[in-house]
Amino acid sequence: MTITIINYEDQFAEDAVRMYRASFEQALGIDSLHSFDNHVNWFRNTLASQAVVKLALDIEIKQVVGLLAVKATELDQLYIHVDYQQQGLGSRFMEIAKQLSPDQLELWCFQKNIRARRFYEKHGFIVIGSGDGSDNEEGLPDLRYQWTSA
Repeated sequence: MTITIINYEDQFAEDAVRMYRASFEQALGIDSLHSFDNHVNWFRNTLASQAVVKLALDIEIKQVVGLLAVKATELDQLYIHVDYQQQGLGSRFMEIAKQLSPDQLELWCFQKNIRARRFYEKHGFIVIGSGDGSDNEEGLPDLRYQWTSA
């Protein structure tokens, strides 16, 4: 398996959304609240224009297997295909995120996503706040994490 990380290209939007939705649903045990087409539209017209978006591609099968989106100091999206987790790809993305925002990064993580929480804490993030779910569309309690280079 050969994985390469590229800058977002619109031709991969649908593949990226499929991977994102499967990873999200596996991590949280809930279905996406949006239709596939709405997600593709959001990806192409909102996320890609507001963030630095990187995609991980498995070259051999020409499939998106990871997604990273960073908006200034906000780690907005980090998803790895369920079959590619625990293989170092998330750590590669984290290195890129810290290069894009070398002083500080913040993110929201759902409290029930224990694997993601362990991952972020392993990479030096600490909890700086929490929410009861009233501020996210899923209605799930979440945690605010921060990493600083100092």
